[in-house]
Amino acid sequence: MNSARFVPAAVAAVLAAPLLTACSSDGDSNAVPREWIRKTYSATGADWLDPDSTPSEVAQAIHREREELDRASGDRMEFLRYGDDMVTVSPHRSGSLIEIEDYRNGYHRHQRHLTYWPDPDSASFRGGGPGEGK
Repeated sequence: MNSARFVPAAVAAVLAAPLLTACSSDGDSNAVPREWIRKTYSATGADWLDPDSTPSEVAQAIHREREELDRASGDRMEFLRYGDDMVTVSPHRSGSLIEIEDYRNGYHRHQRHLTYWPDPDSASFRGGGPGEGK
């Protein structure tokens, strides 16, 4: 690569990195604390596992890390809503399974337990993500 073109590209990359980091979901006060969950719990495919704690205990630990917008429970599961995403904590053998998914998908999977949460398919729904309140 030509060094005259390399320097501007390197400068642009260095300047863009903080902007991309600032836009990441862990920097948003309404976002799931994904990085904390990754560091705290054991990965199991796309989900995480706590082998020793109940769903209520895990949900409380996640809440202490970052307060959710809303919380519900049912069938021994805990649901935490964070803007455009939700965390489902369910019983798994002796511990708990932690799933993070898009709010719309999670709502449709667990709708019977989320009776007072806003329907993501309604015209009035605002997910709490970028552009919230616009």
